[in-house]
Amino acid sequence: MSHPIQFGYCVPIFAWPGGGLFRTPNFAALDGKRALETARLADTLGFDSIWVADHLMLGKEQAILEGWTTLSAIAGSTNRAKLGVIHQGHFFRHPSVAAKMIATLDQLSGGRFIYFADTGTRMSEHQAYGLNYPEDVSERMADFLEGLELTLKLWQSSEANPLTFDGRFHHVSGAVCTPHPVSQPHPPIWFGEAHPLTFEAVAKWGQGWNSVPVGLTVMRQRLEALRAACQRVNRSFDELEISYEVQILIAPSREQVRENLRAMLALTPPGAVTPPDADFVAFVRGDSDAYPRYLTDTGLIGTPAEIKQQLQRYLDIGVTHFMLWFMDAPETDGMQLFMEQVAPAFKPSQ
Repeated sequence: MSHPIQFGYCVPIFAWPGGGLFRTPNFAALDGKRALETARLADTLGFDSIWVADHLMLGKEQAILEGWTTLSAIAGSTNRAKLGVIHQGHFFRHPSVAAKMIATLDQLSGGRFIYFADTGTRMSEHQAYGLNYPEDVSERMADFLEGLELTLKLWQSSEANPLTFDGRFHHVSGAVCTPHPVSQPHPPIWFGEAHPLTFEAVAKWGQGWNSVPVGLTVMRQRLEALRAACQRVNRSFDELEISYEVQILIAPSREQVRENLRAMLALTPPGAVTPPDADFVAFVRGDSDAYPRYLTDTGLIGTPAEIKQQLQRYLDIGVTHFMLWFMDAPETDGMQLFMEQVAPAFKPSQ
């Protein structure tokens, strides 16, 4: 199966100013209105998908917009892009309620939802909110996968055929989840991360798999492990859509890339950790024209021509969907330049 090349936009719904993470560094503080404006612009520019993170506490002052609420607002103000919650946290919402939420949003958006299913991360925020989050990864995975089974069965329920489910972790009695999702037999199910149990789940249920930023070498290793999991259950690896979540800094010239990094570093709060790499400091100061390994090892950085070359390396190993965190967000120069000068090279009809 051949998958089209897709570019997704990750909405900056939290602020992490300075050089610590490089996802939304140009936010001095969270600005929800601007975040939503960038999502609407992404839809207008022709991004194929729009994504929000799923956390309750993250970034400067632990301030982050709740993912599902935000995505619902985005769905109502966009028309064409697919919609997804990155690593949708299983323990944040009971799976039966999440199934209803997904079916509803898929209905209201005209079948645009991608279900990126995940156990979630960051035990600290679960505990802070009084939510269950088993310390043992096998226990988490068992709970999560049973919840996914429940979700899939709920999407087949009807008034004439209600669902009673008596699992180890989850129970429903006479439950009906109608209207069903527009997407049939169900919205595309994506998984993330590289745990063996996750690979098994992808091979069994998945239509897609996404990796966080790890670089080419590790990405190849992960894809081989996923391919092996598919072979074990006689599933064609080529059926899966492979996605890479990645930071990107794009500018018209190398000097403008340097200026953008300087502006980001200027936002670093007192006492915050910044990249210690000597080559990073040398590039920012202008002592070297070599891009910092801190950014090149797992990210995309450079002019449009350089970004095209970097993207091609991932395409060559099987990635076709890129979930892009623009490092200059919430400024829109990077996302506009990308869609004007990079995307058309891979999507001629863009």
